[in-house]
Amino acid sequence: MAESYDYDLLIIGAGSGGLTAAPFAAKAGAKVALIERHRIGGDCTWTGCVPSKALLKAAKIAHDARLSAHFGLTATLEPVDLKRVMGYVRTAIDTIYQTETPERLKDEGIDVHMGAASFKDAHTLVIRPPESGPPSNSDSPDTLTAYEVSAKNVLICTGGRAVVPNVSGITDVPYHTNDTIFDLDVLPRHLLVLGGGPIGLELAQAFRRLGSEVTVLQSAGRLLPKDEPEASQLVLQILQGEGVTVHLSTQATAVERHGDAITLHTSAGDLTGDVLLVAAGRRPNVESLDLLGAGVAFSDKGVPVDEHLRTNIKHIYAAGDVIGGPQFTHVAGYQAFVAARNALFPGADKGIVESVPWTTFVDPEVAHVGLTEAEARAAGHAAGTSDEIGVQLWPMAKVDRAVTDGDTHGFIKLIHRKDGTVLGATIVAERAGEIIHEWALAIQNKWKIGALAGVIHVYPTYAIANQQLASAYSVESFINSSAGRVLNRLRGRK
Repeated sequence: MAESYDYDLLIIGAGSGGLTAAPFAAKAGAKVALIERHRIGGDCTWTGCVPSKALLKAAKIAHDARLSAHFGLTATLEPVDLKRVMGYVRTAIDTIYQTETPERLKDEGIDVHMGAASFKDAHTLVIRPPESGPPSNSDSPDTLTAYEVSAKNVLICTGGRAVVPNVSGITDVPYHTNDTIFDLDVLPRHLLVLGGGPIGLELAQAFRRLGSEVTVLQSAGRLLPKDEPEASQLVLQILQGEGVTVHLSTQATAVERHGDAITLHTSAGDLTGDVLLVAAGRRPNVESLDLLGAGVAFSDKGVPVDEHLRTNIKHIYAAGDVIGGPQFTHVAGYQAFVAARNALFPGADKGIVESVPWTTFVDPEVAHVGLTEAEARAAGHAAGTSDEIGVQLWPMAKVDRAVTDGDTHGFIKLIHRKDGTVLGATIVAERAGEIIHEWALAIQNKWKIGALAGVIHVYPTYAIANQQLASAYSVESFINSSAGRVLNRLRGRK
């Protein structure tokens, strides 16, 4: 007799991954539940993508107002009231959360259990309700005691959290991460940012544009070290041009507080501000799950999975930040969907993909997909030699829409094989996060550059830069080909 379970699929974590997998499973006819220990929506809704992009929008408006004379206008900007700005941020959060409430999820056929989950065994989880008790609109029993639920399949989507570096004294001073920075309602006089990655730079630029003095401390030799060096350099120049102080190759050794002042002792000297933001990376949330109780392998780097997102226990899957791969909302959603599909249906799709697009939402945005030039040359693509790698550059100054908008800083850098097959792309530009998707599609389908040359693009747009680059490459390639040389001779050209 087949064993009976409460659910076909039990998902731990109601962030981007869980909120993608659960509706799919419910629509597929599975009995599915979400377990969430804190807030439905996870980091993306409450402390990540949504609040940061809302804050960046407000900061851009302030920045544009200061630059209004460039456009023949006169605008005045009163000192920023951060409480009002954060009111706009919280409205954006609440608007998006309304699509993720327990009531909405229940309407889709999804049970919601609010509480902290841990494994009793490979099919059973213990749920300990939050300290405030289970919300009345969840499916958690109306009790403050622990209870158990069982499932045929389990999907772990518990995400990650900010890393606090081992700096002497840091636990003795008030500091912020992305979890708490949006709770501020008074503009920092001087914001110290520990970390020069996407989170640190987005918030550094936002607070600088809102009126704070900002200093960024980066231990690596450049900003955004996973992106192309040209992108890192341009972002550095833009941030410095806006008044952000950046210290590269600089280590923090200690931190202390004197009154309202926070001082970072660093290899470049002492840096003093009134607010400290720690943005030094993230780590997977695995500690509270009692994974040993289910026999699931894990480490401080996350839960290992195979290419189909299955853990070492065949009916338990994991997706998103908790597996230690790319830390992006869109990756978590994609992987959770694939994991749910693999858990519920025959066959298995791949959830680990080589080419993941991402965007750092500084202004101008930095978007990337595929291989960087260094990675492509190191991999020896095409004929096994780095000399077979081609690089195409297209400046945004040649894009009419960028000219009309006054946003000509930036470029497209394309990495390809000698035959034109696209391997990677980096775009630094206004709306780069929108423009990058054509190159993501090209890489996924192994297209050559010329495929985009033949697609009519709307004028005037930023995305037409993709067609311009592809067309210029195609024309140059033809002229230098055997057919092109023959044609030129027939036309009487040298």
